[in-house]
Amino acid sequence: MRYVGLIDCNNFFVSCEKVFAPALADRPVVVTSNNDGCVVAMSGEAKALGITRGVPVFQIRELVERHKVAVLHGNHRLYGNLSARVMATVESILPDIEVYSIDEAFINFPAGATANDAEALGRRIATTVRRNVGIPVSIGIASTKTLAKVASKYAKRYPGYRKCCVIATEEQRTAALRLFPVADVWGIGRRI
Repeated sequence: MRYVGLIDCNNFFVSCEKVFAPALADRPVVVTSNNDGCVVAMSGEAKALGITRGVPVFQIRELVERHKVAVLHGNHRLYGNLSARVMATVESILPDIEVYSIDEAFINFPAGATANDAEALGRRIATTVRRNVGIPVSIGIASTKTLAKVASKYAKRYPGYRKCCVIATEEQRTAALRLFPVADVWGIGRRI
């Protein structure tokens, strides 16, 4: 079996802002769209307050003031620059990369790599990206892109995975999909 991975930058717009403003490290932070003032990205701290994507800032003004939430406007030039640095870092370790979006890329592990090899390389990538660029990433590894995307969600949500989840066996695949809402499966979604 050949493994594929999905590198997913965590809370990407917020993480980019925190790279250049270390004082924001433990604060709740939201990034808003430039045209309508709606929240497009939240830090973990902001999510814990119940702030969700798409909410207009004026509707959460009291929450923002009470918890000293930093409200930032999107800086897409910065995000593009840091995305390029993340992708270049990944490519320097594993050159078979397919950039999927500004904060995601698929990687193909070398033929013959075992699940343990892939996991070790995934952890090396995550550590190197964090050290070199300052952006935290989660990595999902599996036999297909869809399963890698599912694995990346588990890597992001559950601390026990330490940001890298591997779905390598039939038992792992069955367990992962059984616990995953069908509407959230990439390529299926709410339409089907």
